[in-house]
Amino acid sequence: MTEDNHSLTTEFILIGFTYNPELKPLLFVVFLAIYLITMVGNLGLLALIFMDRRLHTPMYIFLGNLALMDSCCSCTITPKVLQNFFSEDRIISLNECIAQFYFLCFAETTDCFLLAAMAYDRYVAICSPLQYHTRMSKTLCIQMTTGAYIAGNLQSVIHVGLLFRLTFCGSHEINHFFCDVLPLYRLSCVDPFINELVMLIVSGSIQIFTITTVLISYLYILFTIFQMKSKEGSGKALSTCASHFLSVSIYYGSILFMYVRPSTFKEGKNDIPGAVSYTLVIPLLNPFIYSLRNKEVINVMKKILKSRPSNILK
Repeated sequence: MTEDNHSLTTEFILIGFTYNPELKPLLFVVFLAIYLITMVGNLGLLALIFMDRRLHTPMYIFLGNLALMDSCCSCTITPKVLQNFFSEDRIISLNECIAQFYFLCFAETTDCFLLAAMAYDRYVAICSPLQYHTRMSKTLCIQMTTGAYIAGNLQSVIHVGLLFRLTFCGSHEINHFFCDVLPLYRLSCVDPFINELVMLIVSGSIQIFTITTVLISYLYILFTIFQMKSKEGSGKALSTCASHFLSVSIYYGSILFMYVRPSTFKEGKNDIPGAVSYTLVIPLLNPFIYSLRNKEVINVMKKILKSRPSNILK
């Protein structure tokens, strides 16, 4: 098939991280280690929450779904990255490309709403502890979680649907380690203005809504913490919120840097560092930030580990 004397592209080449063959084995080991730790950490946390009823609370339900989405993000990106380290062609088809972007967009958008829900949950727990069980019921928790999944799917469907209006000819090299939407816009033979406009409006609206929710929640939390008379209680609450806010800041900072900055569609030099942060680093760190510093999760983990040997002997 031809259009304007150019053959339409149905396959792309992922440039990846390096052409240097000496560095590829080292990078393969590093990314494999990141992938394994990410999957074990997130799926282990999810299993822990599922197995113990004491963790069947709104906070841990949100956390379990966040771990699931981080696992989805890692599964979407890393296996192809590992394959391409030893692949001569590093080819990805257009259909694979669209599928990869769909699941990544779904996971990342759902993460945004889950992080906002977690911030609101902590706000209610710290600022209105006596009303927590009425204001954060399991029904509301399920509705918020379901809404996050619906929003994630809706945004993915919108952007993937708009990709089908584009055609690709000429260069078929993607200067990235996965098939992101912005490099596809740059390779398009059709003006991607509509796609860019919709991304700015939809993604920008989601970012503004979720970031505003997080910031307002944490401002109220900080105000409440500073009014606490107990230094031990305020220190514990501040430590927990600081860990959460650190994770949220890195995540939203990377997303905003990638998709909402004005020059993002024309320049591709800074795509990879930002993408590494939200696709690899954040899913790797989240289990440690949200669980290993949580005494309740650690106690449940110790209880399960101690009970295993006795169950085996029986």
